[in-house]
Amino acid sequence: MTELISADLIGSLNEQTRPAHEDDFGALGRQLARRGIDIEAQVARAMQWSVAIPTWGVGTGGTRFARFPGPGEPRGIHDKLADCGVIQQLTRGTRTVSPHFPWDEVSDYNALRQEAAQFGLGFDAVNSNTFQDQIDQTHSYKYGSLANASAATRAQAVAHNIRCIEIGKQLGAQAITVWIGDGTNFPGQQSLTRMYENYLSAMQDIYAALPADWSMFIEHKMYEPAFYSTVISDWGSSLIAAQTLGHKAKCLVDLGHHAPNVNIEQIVARLIHVGKLAGFHFNDSKYGDDDLDSGSVDPFRLFLVFNELVDAEQRGARDFRPAYMIDQSHNVTDPIESLMCSAIEIARARVQASLVDRKALAEAQEANDVLGAHRQLKAAFITDVSPILAEARRRQGGAHDPVAAYRAAAYRAQVAKDRPAIRGASSGIV
Repeated sequence: MTELISADLIGSLNEQTRPAHEDDFGALGRQLARRGIDIEAQVARAMQWSVAIPTWGVGTGGTRFARFPGPGEPRGIHDKLADCGVIQQLTRGTRTVSPHFPWDEVSDYNALRQEAAQFGLGFDAVNSNTFQDQIDQTHSYKYGSLANASAATRAQAVAHNIRCIEIGKQLGAQAITVWIGDGTNFPGQQSLTRMYENYLSAMQDIYAALPADWSMFIEHKMYEPAFYSTVISDWGSSLIAAQTLGHKAKCLVDLGHHAPNVNIEQIVARLIHVGKLAGFHFNDSKYGDDDLDSGSVDPFRLFLVFNELVDAEQRGARDFRPAYMIDQSHNVTDPIESLMCSAIEIARARVQASLVDRKALAEAQEANDVLGAHRQLKAAFITDVSPILAEARRRQGGAHDPVAAYRAAAYRAQVAKDRPAIRGASSGIV
């Protein structure tokens, strides 16, 4: 396996922090034991966890106004895989990558799959792109793709999605994520009913091309680039589509694709209830689809989402096999550092949610003990599980402190020597 960060460096840094880590790990173990929780079971649970990295996430993001490239940005999918390999090597909790087409097009996908394996990576869901026009395409997506009034444009978008499925089969993926920016910016621009009907008809054609063991993830988004109306703007529209299409279609939840203050964990609970939760695109937000680092603004909300997920897992909810991926835009930070921090915060929320005393919580709820029930959740949330996460990384060859190891290795400075600097653009999101 190709290691882009020296294993000796990682081991040396871990050895420097070993005394403090062992002291913290022992103290946490004793604390959890008093609560009837086995710390070793939680370490094993953390070691099993993985969240996918989007290939586009290792590049610098941007806004509608400006983009400020950083040094050593990936030039294409091969550089992206190397950067994702570094994240996996240091965190040991990001074993898959999620590619986007045509951004990640190559001539030999079997070779690409082998290349990823050299970095200890597999492929998660493939993502289609019908929200941008490509140089050689016949019909424009300016007025929509799968919901476009033009049958020829819809057929073109369907063909692209089917091609993504064919690529995904070569990469070993088992799902396709379909997100469209279709909608309107003016009342009366299009029939709201016909646009949804066009979308469902096109999606049925894509659904028919799914292999038997594949899933279709339907992603909704409240707004942008369509601001007056968006065809798949909420979980209700997504759910209707998933139920219409069939059992392979499920609803993907992006934590930023909601109105401010929406109760996302309740949406998650509802989708679990009907067996239609596809999984997540993790990020954080303050106003809307901000694509901020996971857990950076509202870590309690992230914990509450995982509280529903762990509850569903422990009670054996039907059709519960969620997929997990990070989806962020890194405008002012090193993308690799942000993705590592996010992977850690997501794993933190999952372990914290695993500490909830489900029996005591249920008893408090049955007794209408409002504060007692709330305190059960807060007791888990305020527990610092950092030693568990660090131990899980160490036992798999990762770093106690991934960001510190990354900086000590000077990886960014090294790759910047081989990757030409990219000029800033006036606008555009990666």
